[in-house]
Amino acid sequence: MSAAARPPRRRALAAAAVLPLLIGALGACGYGSEKNSGTADAAKARTGGRKLSADTVRIGYFPNITHATPLVGEQQGLLQKELGGTALRTTTFNAGPSEIEALNAGSIDIGWIGPSPAVNGYVKSKGKSLRIVSGSASGGVKLVVDPKKITSLDDVKGKRIATPQKGNTQDVAFLNWIAEKGWKVDPQSGKGDVSVVRTDNKVTPDAFKAGSVDGAWVPEPTASKLVSEGGKVLLDESTLWPEKKFVITNVIVSQKFLDAHPDVVEAVLRGSVRTNAWIAAHPDEARASANAALKRLSGKELPAEVLDPAWSSLTTTDDPLATTLRAQADHAVAAGLLEKPDLSGIYDLTLLNKVLTAEGKPAVDAAQLGRQ
Repeated sequence: MSAAARPPRRRALAAAAVLPLLIGALGACGYGSEKNSGTADAAKARTGGRKLSADTVRIGYFPNITHATPLVGEQQGLLQKELGGTALRTTTFNAGPSEIEALNAGSIDIGWIGPSPAVNGYVKSKGKSLRIVSGSASGGVKLVVDPKKITSLDDVKGKRIATPQKGNTQDVAFLNWIAEKGWKVDPQSGKGDVSVVRTDNKVTPDAFKAGSVDGAWVPEPTASKLVSEGGKVLLDESTLWPEKKFVITNVIVSQKFLDAHPDVVEAVLRGSVRTNAWIAAHPDEARASANAALKRLSGKELPAEVLDPAWSSLTTTDDPLATTLRAQADHAVAAGLLEKPDLSGIYDLTLLNKVLTAEGKPAVDAAQLGRQ
């Protein structure tokens, strides 16, 4: 495997995955509660055209900037356009585990979700419940600190640093970055040379402002919220990865739905690919569209001082960046925090590559973790 395909130990440990067998934590925390988005009701969403093999497709995602593809794709009607007479119904979730539960219960068919809950769902079902069928976003994770207390990476030692949840993607990334520095922290208690304070992303900005924590290793938009409160970005996790890319959001599908309705899954993936292309071609309009979707879903839009840096630190991508998922899981195992999971077959990129080829784009690779 090339250097680009398998990052060095320092890089990969710095972004180790959620411990899917340790706890079922979310990969990228959302803002808002689980609910139907209300904008794609099956009775109203049809835009005409040929109905596919299902009357309706039910999609789940987070009201979070790291889920820019479905936010913009639904807001702009780009997903529904590809579905024709098949209606799009969407539901938003706060956390990965609840989205996986909905997928397993048949309440949704397709979901945008972080890497760790996808891995967790796959491993728990012994590979029977879901497949990752596309990428969606890369990046958007930063170590933000109080510049009055921390001026260098070495200053992190002895400080109180927040992560979103014990065992979640950013928590383990930070624990392993600490290990690479040669410092010791108990992964269960968070106590040691650095105090790792597990704090919900919705609470972290207030804790930071109050001085309860000295910094945080968090995803967007929490990172930019901390900067707006006087924090400073000390480290962008993307700099620890080859080409500054690592998976933060994937597209998953129920295995049952994939087998029964491949044409619908293909249409959704075509909508995803075309949405990502539209985002790349219209970045300012796309950013505004995503913020309008957030306001519709949560009642609040992000202020410019939070939205602009959060948006610029993320990259939408069709590539699931499978090598980074493999590296994340492998190094969680190497750290002694996870029993080695069998991820063979977690990806099925057949339909995505069919869409990409038709769009004149290069095919993507499953890093030997594809469905046989």
